[in-house]
Amino acid sequence: MRKKAILYYGLGIFFCLSVLLPIYFLIVLSVSGRDAVYAWPKIFYVANLDWSMFRFFFEVEGVTRAMFNSVLVASLTVVFAIGLGTPAAYALARYNFFGKNFYRIAILFTRAFPVAILALPLTVRFINLGIYDTIWAVVIVHTALALPFSILIQSNLFQSVPKELEEAAWLLGCTKLQAFFKIMLPICMPSVAATAIFAFIISWNEVFAAAVLTVKNRTLTAFLISQISESPLFFQITGSFFLVIPTLFFIFIVRKYLFSLWGITNK
Repeated sequence: MRKKAILYYGLGIFFCLSVLLPIYFLIVLSVSGRDAVYAWPKIFYVANLDWSMFRFFFEVEGVTRAMFNSVLVASLTVVFAIGLGTPAAYALARYNFFGKNFYRIAILFTRAFPVAILALPLTVRFINLGIYDTIWAVVIVHTALALPFSILIQSNLFQSVPKELEEAAWLLGCTKLQAFFKIMLPICMPSVAATAIFAFIISWNEVFAAAVLTVKNRTLTAFLISQISESPLFFQITGSFFLVIPTLFFIFIVRKYLFSLWGITNK
């Protein structure tokens, strides 16, 4: 048992370091200046803070707008993924209707088709609708990518909540809608947090749809991909910093609810 514990802890430490060390060095290089980027051997700590790479990054034409578009698209994706996914998840968990099992499977089938296959028909459709090269085109695609996870993860948690809690709320004078917001939603907040994180990460990191469906109104990922072949190394490192850090910050904000999903108490 002791050898197994050592093995498990060793693997856990190894996987944590494999994820955290690249992020650590990315942060160190981003705030250490251009000389540190090209220096060899690489530095392991920040000797002197240097924000010149950040200033250069935001002085590049189109970066600020792309950053704003990314934040807006990711925020709207989170709102729609939760706003549309939560009622659907509740319906799957609490009501029996014709085709319920087929509907559950059909939700998974939506992830069976890569965005690359749908790129051409989506482009034609959005051009016809007049929303091509707008943030709404990207939001619709990102929401469609996040909804299956949103519905399935939340429906499983809704099913785990005893229906007697809602019935007790009804007897005490609550309507079904009030019981949902006062009883079900607070209990199932961890699943909402997990959905928000998943939707935000999908939207923030997704590049193919954002690059195909936009030309002038690109998100940060699509903008950086279009510039990567002709941009210097320090620009690429700074761009990577702004792709990674917002996701970590968002996870940090909702970590309390996410930890509760696995029964971890966060005080």
